Amino acid sequence: MKILYFCTTWGQKMSGWQDFFTGVVANGYQGVEAALPVEGERREFMEGLEQYGLKFIAQHCETMDTDLQLHQANYEERLHKLAALKPLFINSHTGRDFFSQEQNCGLLDIAEKVTRATGIQIVHETHRGRFAYAAHVTAPFLNQRPELQLTLDVSHWCAVAESLLQDQPEAIDLAIKHTAHIHARVGFPQGPQVADPSLPEYAEALAFHLNCWDKVVENYKGDILTITPEFGPIPYMPHQLPQERQWQNNLYIMNLLKNRYQLKQS
Repeated sequence: MKILYFCTTWGQKMSGWQDFFTGVVANGYQGVEAALPVEGERREFMEGLEQYGLKFIAQHCETMDTDLQLHQANYEERLHKLAALKPLFINSHTGRDFFSQEQNCGLLDIAEKVTRATGIQIVHETHRGRFAYAAHVTAPFLNQRPELQLTLDVSHWCAVAESLLQDQPEAIDLAIKHTAHIHARVGFPQGPQVADPSLPEYAEALAFHLNCWDKVVENYKGDILTITPEFGPIPYMPHQLPQERQWQNNLYIMNLLKNRYQLKQS
C-alpha cells in the first residue's frame, strides 16, 4: 500500500495557483484537495496540476439548500461538474443533519447515480451539519449500506459528542472499516481543532486521533490510501494565532504521519 498526502486549498491558497502549487510541491505533498475552481481559473488549475505532477481530490461542500428538491438538483449538478475534472475521487459534504434518514439516503442514491454515470467514486465526509455529523448517527447508514465509503474526519465527532468518544468504540470501529480517505485534523471535546497539535496539553487528543488513523492504515485494503491534513483558518483557528499557524499545523501532521507510516508503505 502507498500513502499519498494532499494539501487543502481551504485557507491556504492565498494568491495565484502557480504560487500555491510551488509551495505544495516544495513541502512534500503529492496532491491537492480543492473545491470546484471558479470558471475562469479551471483551465489554469488543471494545467498546473499536470505541470507540477500533482494528483487531485475534488471536494464538494457548497450545497446547503433547506428545500429538499432544490438541494437534490444542486447537489447532482455540482457532483457532475466536479466529476468532469476527472479527480481521483470526490469528497462530499452530503445531506443536512436535520434531513430525515430517508431524505439523506436519497442524496446518497444521487451520489451513487453520479458515480455510475461518470466512473468517479464519491466518498462522504463525517462532518458537522451533514448526514454523518456524529458517530452514533452514522452507524445506521453504514449498517444499511455496506458499500458506503467515508472520509473520516473524527475531529467533528469529538466536538459533537464533547468527548474523545471513549464510550462509542463500536461506532468508531465501524466507521474505520468504511474509511477510504482521511482528513487529519485533531479535535478535542470542545471543538474540531486544537490550536497546535504539538503542544503537550493536547497529547491525549492527538493520541486518540493517531489511534483512529493507525486503525485505518491497518485495515485499509486498497493500493493507495490518501490523507489530507486539514487544519483550517479562522474561525477554526483561534483569532490570536498568526495565519501561518494553519500551514505549520498541517505540515506538522503530515510529517508526523509520514514518519509514523513509512514502514507501512510497500
